[in-house]
Amino acid sequence: MQKLDLPSPRGELVTTSRTRIAGPVSPGWAEGTLTRASELEALAELALAKDHVPDCESLKRAMDRHITAAREAAEAAGERNAVRRVLGGDGHLLERATSNLDAAEAQLLDLAPVSYLLGQMPSLLSHVRCHLVADDPRRQAFERVARKVGIVDPEHPLVPAGAEPTRQDREDAVNAQRDTIVAATRAASSAALREQVRLRSFRLVIAITTLAMTLLALGVALTGFVSPTLIPLCFAPEEAGQAQVVCPTAQSEAFPTDRSTEATQDIDDFTLHTATPWDLTVVLLVGLTAAAVAAATAIRGIRGSSERHGIPVAMALLKLPTGAITAFLGLLLMRGQFVPGLSALDTSAQILAWAIIFGYAQQLFTRLIDKQGHTVLDSVRGADNAQRPAQP
Repeated sequence: MQKLDLPSPRGELVTTSRTRIAGPVSPGWAEGTLTRASELEALAELALAKDHVPDCESLKRAMDRHITAAREAAEAAGERNAVRRVLGGDGHLLERATSNLDAAEAQLLDLAPVSYLLGQMPSLLSHVRCHLVADDPRRQAFERVARKVGIVDPEHPLVPAGAEPTRQDREDAVNAQRDTIVAATRAASSAALREQVRLRSFRLVIAITTLAMTLLALGVALTGFVSPTLIPLCFAPEEAGQAQVVCPTAQSEAFPTDRSTEATQDIDDFTLHTATPWDLTVVLLVGLTAAAVAAATAIRGIRGSSERHGIPVAMALLKLPTGAITAFLGLLLMRGQFVPGLSALDTSAQILAWAIIFGYAQQLFTRLIDKQGHTVLDSVRGADNAQRPAQP
């Protein structure tokens, strides 16, 4: 237990007992929650040193309940192992911690002295503008209060030089509009939380799609092991009355095709003996490798983001099983003579080369998902949003 002497708004020292900040914990958002919880507790104790509202004790008790709930959520997340976090997720704990901290911060604004509230006005204005649209009535009301206390854009001054309001005028204006300030701040915090929920929902869709594509690729590979000739990716090029069965991992000896009926039977027999259980697996691995190269190349277009859900990583991981499936389907279409002039490949190396092309071609499909992912990230109006519209 450590005793701290904290200065009150009146200038005297207030002695309080406080244990050290809990942690370290994982994931990272839990660390931020514990830090913010301790900070709000200290600010609430300072606010109590100057009793300016009749119900300050009830507000302080409500803040304690919210801070305790946020701290419990962070500690619960820290007790979960990495496997449980990946499988079960910790979104509900994050939402519980964030919403309770937001509620505690709003109650602190109700509890705090007017001098503290006036000092926080620039930060609160930035927070409101980040997460509320320009035509939101709550944001417009907050901006009117900000203009009254002289917080305006330098490009659009609303008061002439030398006619700025006095300190007392600013405090009176803030104190008179305290409810408006608290309501707009709470609305901005709720909007920020909803933006994070949308990010988490989009990441969940990407994760489920990646899992489904991975299971599909594993199913195709297992089918090749159980029955190599059920979906053979073999070709039979003919030249000068001779044919040869070519598969991804093996090829047969040449055989005559003078009589068409016998040639058909011969092709089936040679395919049966040439196809191996590793054909589909090799094609899938080659397509996955090509998709990995495409994902690595796409890193150059990824810009850093402060969001904690790892959406760029999730979109990159989706490319891997998608490349494996597109390589398999592309060769299947070629074997079915869907592409004129490319119905008969001559060697195993050509088959694998086309698997590389089809695996890399997954970019044609996943680029739409990449575009949607960037759109979702841009919808989070934060400091890392380079395309945020100019303020009026």
